[in-house]
Amino acid sequence: MMTARYHSEALRKLFYEQKIATMDQLKKALGTNVDVTVFRKLKELSYCSSYSHRGRYYTLKEIAVFDELGLWCYRSVWFSKYGTLLQTAQALVETSEAGYYTSELGSILHVRVKDALRTLAKRGSLIRKQVSGKWLYCASDSRRCKQQLLARRLTGGVNGISDQAEVLSNELKAAIIIFFSLLDEKQRRLYAGLESFKWGHGGDRRIASLLGLDEKTVARGRKELLTGDFEPKQVRKSGGGRKPLKKGLQK
Repeated sequence: MMTARYHSEALRKLFYEQKIATMDQLKKALGTNVDVTVFRKLKELSYCSSYSHRGRYYTLKEIAVFDELGLWCYRSVWFSKYGTLLQTAQALVETSEAGYYTSELGSILHVRVKDALRTLAKRGSLIRKQVSGKWLYCASDSRRCKQQLLARRLTGGVNGISDQAEVLSNELKAAIIIFFSLLDEKQRRLYAGLESFKWGHGGDRRIASLLGLDEKTVARGRKELLTGDFEPKQVRKSGGGRKPLKKGLQK
């Protein structure tokens, strides 16, 4: 008796026709009733499952167009380059500038994340700290966690600006530009980094555009503020202070 042969190209064809598919649709396309057979063929194609809709949907990594956060949505179904909801939540928290509150991460991922974050905290995969009366989830690495907490303090406990301040007034823009023009090169970089914090996600791009800077310069200033990796400017000017006594006049 001949063993049935299944071809992964049947799955690839289905994905390119409709982008995403359920297990039932994949089994029908492959001509099998066995989940294991489908997964074996999916592995040949490099696939990922949705983190929304209880992981019911599948797609190919070559089809998904992930954004800068590693997320992709098709017909309200969300996928992540990191994998499951737990893996995605951990990755985004660890790489965030200032950690995330539950509501913030939920807004980004478009799903409920409360249980996932609690699970990660219990496992020790993330650290949670109370900030402004709410639980803030930070990276498990203690050094990174301290940097994220510092970033929160710099922004007054919020991540990104409020809806009311979404658009800067012309007067505020002018004030920022005038103040910026009075600073030296290092101060400009650090100030741009500080303003970027207030915007949260996308802050580097917005501040760079406003001040005519390269995004990398803004990012550098932001990182220097977090790590303290810069030389404080001397208070006295070069040559200031008490003059040294000449040799021979010292007692």
